[in-house]
Amino acid sequence: MKLYPRENYLKKIRGFYHAEDLIKVITGVRRCGKSSLMQTIADELKGNGIADENILYFDLDLRSYKNIKNAEQLESLIEEKGTAEGKKYLFIDEIQNVSGFEKVLNGFRGEGEWSIFITGSNSYLLSGELVTKLTGRYLEFELFPLTFEEYEDMKSFYGKKIDPYLLNEMNNYILEGGFPRTIQLEDMADKRTYVQGVVREIFEKDIRYRVKIREKETFEAVRTYIINNFGSTTSLNSLCSSLHKNGLPISRATVTRYLKALTDAKILYECSRFDMKSKRSLSGEKKYYLADLSFYFAQNTDNRINYGPVLENMLYIYSRSKDYSVSVGRIGKLECDFILRDNEMQYAYVQVAYTIALSKETEDREYRVLESIKDNFPKYVATTDPLLQKRNGIKNINLVDFMKNGQRF
Repeated sequence: MKLYPRENYLKKIRGFYHAEDLIKVITGVRRCGKSSLMQTIADELKGNGIADENILYFDLDLRSYKNIKNAEQLESLIEEKGTAEGKKYLFIDEIQNVSGFEKVLNGFRGEGEWSIFITGSNSYLLSGELVTKLTGRYLEFELFPLTFEEYEDMKSFYGKKIDPYLLNEMNNYILEGGFPRTIQLEDMADKRTYVQGVVREIFEKDIRYRVKIREKETFEAVRTYIINNFGSTTSLNSLCSSLHKNGLPISRATVTRYLKALTDAKILYECSRFDMKSKRSLSGEKKYYLADLSFYFAQNTDNRINYGPVLENMLYIYSRSKDYSVSVGRIGKLECDFILRDNEMQYAYVQVAYTIALSKETEDREYRVLESIKDNFPKYVATTDPLLQKRNGIKNINLVDFMKNGQRF
């Protein structure tokens, strides 16, 4: 089957295809499309004239490579297959399956004739020796599940039906999620079953293998709580208190460890709160967003959509996929949904609401926060309203159109 080219990511990596001095590291939650992206890069190289024998591709999750577990075995495999003359392009999928891989990669990188690409499903890949020994010698490209823009584009690419009414199509995306494999599945029950399988795989391969989980029931309770409360302001005290009330006594230290396991596995993303008056990050309360909304709907039978946190989650992942850093802003007693910062240190402020058309009170509530910010960076109220307005220089944008068209703030 022809692979859908995820151009938003390919264009970030193309400038480094031939760089021997930098290892290209593609990270992201399991099944978000890292292997397909790397295969697309290999196909592009072949299309540009690189000979097949100069491209080495190893998927370490395959049964044929199940015995490649340590540095010596990996090095022998690469040397055995990498006998072609000239520059070679090395692709290794799920590199974290090999202990001590960092030294091997650094050795081949140092030879000056290898361009190396690797993937890993979690941030354990970027811990330990990879960071300490390869500082300045690798680039991380974080891959997310499909954004709404990609979801529609991929459906079109594979000839799948797209609802002509944009809000209906947005609801389909919310309920189905953005894992690329689900595009090929027709039945919603099958899509949910697939995502449930992804969750189990993440637990077995990315969490239990790396973190000592003594009480699986308690861990699952923490996971369920945080997933069910995505987009809500959460503190360790409130989480512990809720679990205690449900008969699961748990320490703050254990909750902290479990939350780190979930964020390391990239099921969750932690969004810190920032005090805009003192210009300091606020400790304690945070918000957590899901790598994909299907994590919520796959474990809940209720298909009703709470658009407040859902639209926030969509915008959070969309913004991260566009390389913005994201935080929640506090201005006195008011809260700005998102402060976005790009790579050129330019800021934007965004309020998110399903609609502001119901009443003047609703409109004022969303605008009041942005009107209290006195700098000159752009400010947006993002809604699903078809009729847009302007007020005091603040732009009202249709969030669905904005994301569908791949726009930047």
